[in-house]
Amino acid sequence: MRVIRACKDLGIETVAVYSEADRNAMYLRLADYAVCIGPAPSAESYLNIPRIISAAEITDVQAIHPGCGFLAENAHFAEVCESSNIRFIGPPSKVIKLCGDKAQAIESAKACKIPTVPGSDGVVATPEEAVTAAKRIGYPVIIKAAAGGGGKGMRVVHNDMSLRNAFHLGQREAEAAFKDSSIYIEKYIEGARHIEVQILRDDDGSSVHLGLRDCSLQRRHQKLIEESPPPGLPRRISDAICKAALKLAQAVKYVNAGTVEFLVDKRGRFYFMEMNARLQVEHPVSEMVTGVDIVEQQLRIAAGDRLKLKQSRIDIEGVSIECRINAEDPENGFKPSPGKIKFYNPPGGPAIRLDTHVYCGYEVSPYYDPLIGKLIVHGKKRPEAINIMRRALDEFVIDGVATTIPLFRTIFGNTRFVEGGVDTGFLETVFGES
Repeated sequence: MRVIRACKDLGIETVAVYSEADRNAMYLRLADYAVCIGPAPSAESYLNIPRIISAAEITDVQAIHPGCGFLAENAHFAEVCESSNIRFIGPPSKVIKLCGDKAQAIESAKACKIPTVPGSDGVVATPEEAVTAAKRIGYPVIIKAAAGGGGKGMRVVHNDMSLRNAFHLGQREAEAAFKDSSIYIEKYIEGARHIEVQILRDDDGSSVHLGLRDCSLQRRHQKLIEESPPPGLPRRISDAICKAALKLAQAVKYVNAGTVEFLVDKRGRFYFMEMNARLQVEHPVSEMVTGVDIVEQQLRIAAGDRLKLKQSRIDIEGVSIECRINAEDPENGFKPSPGKIKFYNPPGGPAIRLDTHVYCGYEVSPYYDPLIGKLIVHGKKRPEAINIMRRALDEFVIDGVATTIPLFRTIFGNTRFVEGGVDTGFLETVFGES
């Protein structure tokens, strides 16, 4: 829906693809045309490249926007689009491949003299290789999927036995999510903040950043709350991180919108983690503080337009916070909560933005990610943004399925959160979640 809206604003016709499970999805009503590409399982629909390309060819599309998940960072899919004379709205396939290969991305960062997290020398193929790497790096370590993010395949382990047990689980999760079971090992930096930079770069090499986002509040490495700018981060560190992000983008010849992710430790030292070659779920907070429509910029860059934005004219105004509204039950181990929405009352008023596809009577599918909405607010200062979010959460009512709304109400009443004292272990240490 986000992409379709941007296309409509630019006068571009859209074709939406959907699985049988999404036959009643709201975005199909907004698109000019819709094509069913298969049954509910993602391997037979949203991950089925031949069917997607066939849908594009029969409707004579000029470009494909891959969204935020599924094939968004799949270099092969981008390559197939290129060979089919269809513009992939994202980086070239060779850049996606470089960014998606975490070992290559880390080597690129090192070549730019950007600090990196100690880790394995590329992919680890066996539990024995993983243990050898972990002993060299030092526990705790984190297992990561080489082909993607979103918390899929990630595991923090503290000893050899845990690592051996987690190794195959990580591989299976990575295979299911990305059709690639490759994993690698990194040092786990305890008490770190997850800070990322939104960048835009065109075919001619002009680039800008849209400031920083703090994505530290996570559960099992999946982001729950994002904020721009990061609270309490010194200007010198912010400037250094943004400079590093643009330097890396130039080095890898990045094109389109992307995100460069870092960890910042308790002493203010930052380390490159990865570069996401796609539109991030949390992009609205950057839009709110800069006034830049990131999806519109994606479309314009893909069409060959030069970037008209100038870094000197991009101001970060106020504070924006986003809560990911998931159909999950926080009181029951975040168990997914598919089902029919029986009552729906969205929040409203100034400074509130709600990106969602749900409505009263909508059936939340059990097949895909439980994200059903993104609640975004903007305030002149952080205390104002927090108060606006509290009001929005109080107004937001969804009955019929469990959601993360009650959890967010609790978090926004927590003193440590309000004071900006959040790191990647916040939920576990404060609320006992893991």
